[in-house]
This record gives sequence, C-alpha cells and structure tokens, in this order.
Amino acid sequence: MKRLILSLYICVAGCLAGAASTPPEPLSSPKRETRAVWLTTYSSLDWPKAKATSPAGIKAQQEELCRILDRLKEIHINTVLLQTRVRGSVIYPSDIEPWDACLTGTPGRSPGYDPLAFAIAECHRRGMELHAWLVAIPCFKTSAAPASKKSVLKTHPHLCVRHNDSWYLNPGEPETAAYLASICHEITSRYDIDGIHFDYIRYPENAGRFNDAAAYRKYGKKQNKADWRRANVTRCVRTMYKTVKDIRPWVKVSSSPVGKFSDLSRYPSHNWNAYSAVYQDAQGWLREGIQDLLFPMMYFRGNHFFPFAIDWKENAYGRPVIPGLGIYFLSPKEKDWPLTDITRELYFTRTLKTGGQAFFRYAYLNDNHKGLFDFLKQVFYPYPALTMACHSADSIAPTAPGNLHKSEGPDGYRLHWSAATDNVCGKDVRYNVYASPSAAADITSASNLIATYVDSCSLPIDITYCTLHGISFAVTAIDRFGNESRPARLAAHGYEAPASSPRFLPHDGITLQISGQHSPYFVIVDLQGHIVGTAPGDRPVRIGHLPKGIYEIRTLGKKGRSENIGHFIK
Repeated sequence: MKRLILSLYICVAGCLAGAASTPPEPLSSPKRETRAVWLTTYSSLDWPKAKATSPAGIKAQQEELCRILDRLKEIHINTVLLQTRVRGSVIYPSDIEPWDACLTGTPGRSPGYDPLAFAIAECHRRGMELHAWLVAIPCFKTSAAPASKKSVLKTHPHLCVRHNDSWYLNPGEPETAAYLASICHEITSRYDIDGIHFDYIRYPENAGRFNDAAAYRKYGKKQNKADWRRANVTRCVRTMYKTVKDIRPWVKVSSSPVGKFSDLSRYPSHNWNAYSAVYQDAQGWLREGIQDLLFPMMYFRGNHFFPFAIDWKENAYGRPVIPGLGIYFLSPKEKDWPLTDITRELYFTRTLKTGGQAFFRYAYLNDNHKGLFDFLKQVFYPYPALTMACHSADSIAPTAPGNLHKSEGPDGYRLHWSAATDNVCGKDVRYNVYASPSAAADITSASNLIATYVDSCSLPIDITYCTLHGISFAVTAIDRFGNESRPARLAAHGYEAPASSPRFLPHDGITLQISGQHSPYFVIVDLQGHIVGTAPGDRPVRIGHLPKGIYEIRTLGKKGRSENIGHFIK
C-alpha cells in the first residue's frame, strides 16, 4: 500500500510540477468532503473587529459574523472551527474561566450576549457545522495574567508553569487532563456544537527547557522522559474525548497536531515534528480511537508537504485526516507563495482522498490573496458537499422522510415532507435536498445538492425550479453522525430527454446575442440543471463570468412557460 501511494505522489506531483501556469482540470467535486476554516478570535484577528460595549456594538459584532459566514457559504465551506477558548479565557458565559478581551476590549467583561450560541445558530442556519476550537495548553503572557477570580492561575495555580514569557498548563500534572475535560463538559453539555477541536494539545517549542522537572520526579516512575511526556498529552486527549462522547456521542472530536508526524526514511522533518519535538502521538490517538478526525497543520510546500500528507493518509486507521493548508503564506507580507503552491496541495489531497481540506485562516481566504477565493468558488468547490461522516461512533442511517410534495403560496413555492422516525438523535435529524433535470433526482452527485442540513420539514425553492420542465426533487434524512437515509422522491413532470444533437449558439466569450426569440427573460442552465444566470429578453446575455463548460439557454415566459432554444460552449 505504501509503495502504491508513493507512486501516486510521484505521478501527481510530477504532473503538477509541469503545470505552474495552467492548473489541471478539477477532479470531480465529491459529495462528501470536509471543507474547514479556522476563525480566529485571538486579538480579534478574524473576528470580532467591532466591540460589544453597547446594544449597537452587539448588533455590529453579530452582523460582522453573519457577513463572514455568508462569505464562506459562497465557496461552499461546510465547517467553521471557531476559536472558543483563546488563552485561558473564553467567548461564552463560563463558570470556569473568564471572558476573553476580544469581545469587548476588556478582559473579563461580558459582551451582553452569548457569542457561541449565536455563532452555532447562524452556522446551522447556513447548513454549516461549528466546531468549538480550544487552545489547550497555553494560557496567557506573564505580563497579561487575568485579574479575574476565574483565572486558572488563581483557581488551579498548581497546574500552571512558566515557560519563557508565558504561563502554560503542565501536562505532567494528572489533574490537568481533568481541568481541560471540565471545559469540554461545560461546552458540550450546554451547546449544540458539532465538534470539539483541540489546538496546541502539546508541549511548547523548545520543550527541553520546559519546567516540568518536579512533576517528572513525582510522577515519572523512572519512565523515559520523552515517553512520559507523550503519555501525558495522550492522557489529556483521552480524558477529553471520553468526556465529550459520554455527553453527546455524535460530537466530532479532533485536534490540529504539528504537520509532520515524524521523520520519514527519505524526508527528514528537520527537528520539527509532532512525535519527538512536541510529544504528540497523534497517529497513536487515531489507532486508539480517541480522535474522530485530525487537522494536521501542514503549513509547508513541496517535499515538506507531499510525503508527509501520504504518511498521515497511510496511518489514518480509517478516519479522516484533513490537511490544514497555510494559505497565509500567499500574502506578500508573509512568504508570497504563488497560488499554484496551494492549488497543487488541493488537487493532491483530493486525489489522495484524505477527506477534505482546512484553511488557516479566514482573513487570508477573505482577502483573496493570489485569487484563491475565486479559484475555490469557480473551480475547486463548485458545488456544496456534506462533511465526512463519523461512522466509528454510529453507522445506522435514519429512516427516509416521506410524503415529499410541492406547494405554491403567496410567498412562492415550497417543498414539504414528513419527518424521519427512528433515528438515535431524535429531533436532531436534519435533511438534504436534491434537484436535477432527470426523471428522478440523482442523490449521488454533489452537483444536485441545493440545500444541506435543513433543520425543518419544508424548504422554500426558487420559482425557476418549478417552472422549468424536467426538474425532479429528492430529500434524505441525515443524522448527527453523518449517516444518510434513502431518499423520498418527487418525480419530474413533463421530463424530456436531452436532444441528441443540440443546437450550439455562437458568442464572443463575453455576451451571447439571441435573435428570433420573444421572451420576457432568458435563463442559463448548467448541465446539472442549476440556474447560473438570467437576462432580460431585450438584452444580450452576459456569459463572461461563467467558468468553462456547456450550458443551455431557455426562455422563461408568462406563467412559467419555458423552452430550450439552444446550447453554448464556453
């Protein structure tokens, strides 16, 4: 298996190396793929910029987050890793730790609302998962220790140790695992999160100088110190994992280890790896089953990336390993990487079937450095995707919804269906909706997904879906583990098979002139049946924004009458 995957690496990397100016054609956009973004609250790097010190400030802070989520929705991101525990402080009303200053500008001050609850609701409204990102071991700078009575330095001083200019929790103290687990318990029991994500669950850089000699003398029992340290970190991971699963077994537990697990036979890690440098036995966590997925921080390129991605894939033990990509290096203020460095990694991880990609961090995605946002929107993520399932916890699909039908009211058209009945999560079953220009909607293709993780039994649908002939619908139930049911179907009415010899219309790449037709509107439909453009009947049809492909032009007249008038190739 290792030789086979290495051959794949050599083949793909070689092909991509010759495609610096012209990236390869996109691989099929998969229906299952975790697409994650780290949303950083530390020092308000990504969010929030507005401070919640008044009702107007609260509203501005919330609207800012909604704009961020809408922006991510544009490129079909389905997972938000929201920094929830920052550095010994949090962004929700906690009984354990104080408020972080990012929300109000003042450490310990309440913003007057619950940002975590708000973020969860807004993510779910957009069909996205929210994973609470917890910075585990670092606490805060020695010069900025919180004055709050809830500070861990005051409530559990025996767990804290100074290293360089900061305070850290000491993994060598057995009670550290229980302390971190108590934060996981508080979040998981109070909030409808989809995941808990551990960051910095490791010893710090330059760990040789880490002040844990007293703990080692007390608890080491003559064990090799490196092995003892790895066992300490694993104890924290194991304890937190069990705590989460005992409360909500469907919550996905993950972490972001250092991007190179260890030295490889032909590719050294240059003294920066998870296993030896910071004592993370992350592949061991997968083997033991105390992580549902990993997001290794693979902020490298070339031979510092590809062989190590293969190593993670080979040692995933059947669980998704989602490489974290260092897109901040695209910035001219960082390393000014060309876009092809990231696009090669995107194509490679999809070819390797790692389970998805993650981006560090939101601001660099939003700023569209080197055109990355446009590339994802137009080429790499053209359709929605469901997140990777957590079959290790449960693999039984819910029953299918029933009685799928369509109605028309004063607010337009809606789909309706009856709920699934025998799922383990009760009301937490959600629904995926599909539409396609065929006699029966194909639920295997991502291109047919029009809504994901719908939390009710109805959905408003665009009028064009109902007025164009040959559009069929399907709805499936999906539980919190990611198991998807059989579909309920609503067959297409008036379906016509596509003509064997379609009429192709000439154009100049920017506009398409249609003559001999009298229609209030024209619509552009892609091969998956999605409406990708409209134009008034008395104007040329603008097509310059469309990606390469084959498209259909249809009329859209009174009472929803529609007919094909030709195709064009772009």
